[in-house]
Amino acid sequence: MNTLARELYSYIDLTTLNATDHIHSINELIDFALTQNAKGLTVAAICVYPNFGAHVLNRLSETSIHTAVVAGAFPHGQTFLELKAQEVQLAAQIGVHDIDVVLNRGLFFAGDFEGVENEIKVLKEHAGKATLKVILESGELKTEHNIRKAAQLAIKGGADFIKTSTGKMEIGANPEAVSIMCQEIKRNYQETGKKIGLKPSGGIRTVEDAALYRDIVLTELGNEWLTPELFRIGASSLANDLIKQIEG
Repeated sequence: MNTLARELYSYIDLTTLNATDHIHSINELIDFALTQNAKGLTVAAICVYPNFGAHVLNRLSETSIHTAVVAGAFPHGQTFLELKAQEVQLAAQIGVHDIDVVLNRGLFFAGDFEGVENEIKVLKEHAGKATLKVILESGELKTEHNIRKAAQLAIKGGADFIKTSTGKMEIGANPEAVSIMCQEIKRNYQETGKKIGLKPSGGIRTVEDAALYRDIVLTELGNEWLTPELFRIGASSLANDLIKQIEG
């Protein structure tokens, strides 16, 4: 269990996305990550709102931990595309490693699939060198058909990762959605040779939760996807549970 817990810890995007976030609470999260990093436990990234991106990036500059931010009118994605693109571009100009955006579910449920794909292409262009993670919000999509279609559109639009959830919905990650997303990643890889990453997020709190998604990725995509470059877990409280297992 200790070895597995260490592996799972390395996939974590340690996240705080609260309306009450402030510089002191952000520093507490960074301090936690740095303390564990000094012990040899390193998360993949710290994920925050974009106004904290430069601060996080600066404090993590001597580590391998990525700075990730949400952008593009997170979590609902309901505003002008020009504003979404500008927010993504501003985040990219800071120099953050990862930018998490939301798929436009309004366009999706209106049947404007071309519009959905085009938005992602625009955001990808404005993301520059940053890794673009596209959140499908699988809990809103609900059906296998919708989740599969959304994954296809995100991948065609240029997503570097596809992600289940914002963490703001009652329904977060679930095994069925993650399996479907893995299948679309595999299909795309077989057709194009490009590896797209996967990020389950929302409601993942225990070692058992995280291990379940790790095993789905292993089964559907293989061991080569089990690296922070292709697999992330969006979580906050999970880190504490993993540390208890490692230190216990």
